[in-house]
Amino acid sequence: MNWILLVEIVYVLIVIGTCIRIINDTPNTSKTLSYLLLALFLPVAGMIIYFCIGTNYRKRKLYTKKFIKDEKLLQELTNTIIHTSELVMAQQKKEVGNFMKLAKLLLNSSLSKLSAHNQVELLLNGEQKFPEVISAMKAAKHHIHLEYYIYENDEIGNQIKDVMIEKAREGVEVRFIYDDFGSRSIRKVMVPALIEAGVKCVPFYKVIFLALANRINYRNHRKIIIIDGYIAFTGGINVSDKYINGKNNSTQQFWRDTHLKLTGEAVYYLQYLFINDWNFCSEEEFLPEKVYFSAPAPGEEVGAVVQVASSGPDSDNPTILYALLDAIGLAEEEILITTPYFIPGESLTHELTVAALSGIKVKILVPDRSDSVIVDAAARSYYGELLKSGVEIYLYQDGFIHAKTLVSDSQLAIVGTANMDHRSFDLNFEVNTIIYDTDFSTQLRNVFYDDLRHAVKIDPASWYDRPVYKQFFEKVARLLSHLL
Repeated sequence: MNWILLVEIVYVLIVIGTCIRIINDTPNTSKTLSYLLLALFLPVAGMIIYFCIGTNYRKRKLYTKKFIKDEKLLQELTNTIIHTSELVMAQQKKEVGNFMKLAKLLLNSSLSKLSAHNQVELLLNGEQKFPEVISAMKAAKHHIHLEYYIYENDEIGNQIKDVMIEKAREGVEVRFIYDDFGSRSIRKVMVPALIEAGVKCVPFYKVIFLALANRINYRNHRKIIIIDGYIAFTGGINVSDKYINGKNNSTQQFWRDTHLKLTGEAVYYLQYLFINDWNFCSEEEFLPEKVYFSAPAPGEEVGAVVQVASSGPDSDNPTILYALLDAIGLAEEEILITTPYFIPGESLTHELTVAALSGIKVKILVPDRSDSVIVDAAARSYYGELLKSGVEIYLYQDGFIHAKTLVSDSQLAIVGTANMDHRSFDLNFEVNTIIYDTDFSTQLRNVFYDDLRHAVKIDPASWYDRPVYKQFFEKVARLLSHLL
């Protein structure tokens, strides 16, 4: 009996300690209450769930990034970035337009430099992306850096692998970060072949069985290629044959996605992210030498004004979420959003509702069906309140739409890796590119309306009349939205 009493006392102390940590670490009131209920009313399992997926890794940083260890040099670099960004703000007021507040947010939140003189090329689907990527990689002179969430051991994966090997043998520095969970198919065969040929390969946050649940949650969802310090590719498209429509057979699902090719100083921030991620993953200390930041001197013609937003469990702020909120809040006429996973949470829902009630046209394009029934149900639980405020929601019918884009007032465009859900805002390492350019924004706006030709608009009246059991299931799924 003494042992039973001792076990009970220890359990109560562990529960109390867990509850104190939940209250102390979780800033969101609803999330705090949810985790407290789990810990109190689901013995042992509730606490395990919290420690696996509920720990506030923004407060307890997953890793500390230190681009430059010399504090004096770091301060000088910080001052230079702020000064040059402020010059661009002053010189490019017309291009930045009403979104000056957003530019300042990114500068202050994550020291993201605002740069002009960039060339931005829109790449739709794998059919457009991969030929450009292979061509640029083959022309590399000094280095190629790749960082991917999903890299498959299939035809396109092997084509790019062959280019990496070819360039490494020519003496070009080739570094490859692959997510250890998302790219697990390449671990045993492709990675050893790359290493043997001279390509430096490291897994991001290696999956260890005993910590599996925790490590699956904190993944590197970025898709980045940097070539010679001034050409980069980033966006929603991973390395996989499924992104190339019509490649394998006629029964393959059509895959709609969006990517970017960037040339210019905007690439510097992507290089900064890569170097930090490399230093976290590898045993090598990768120093930020000038050769890795080598965009040619800009000509007289001013190109697109660009910033890059990044966030993850390591960042001080949910910068990508803040950037989206600002982009929506600063719009005056129209907001166009495409996302494959839409679980916006309270802040984004409120911002979209306010915009629609203020007379701004808000259109959201999502898949008719994603690859998860529960995620779809959780997303649909938000549709009702958005439809009531005047937001238009469209369900894409022609396959699966995987693009993550936003266009605001045909002046601002965002293309990135982040979905509109809790996982992208808090759990994964993500990167979005913000383009302050009317021509590019108009081009992306036209793509959005072209995609709408393959979508069905939700009728609010019909939506409210759906069976009660469906609406109840969606509300239950919404309770799990922080776990999805």
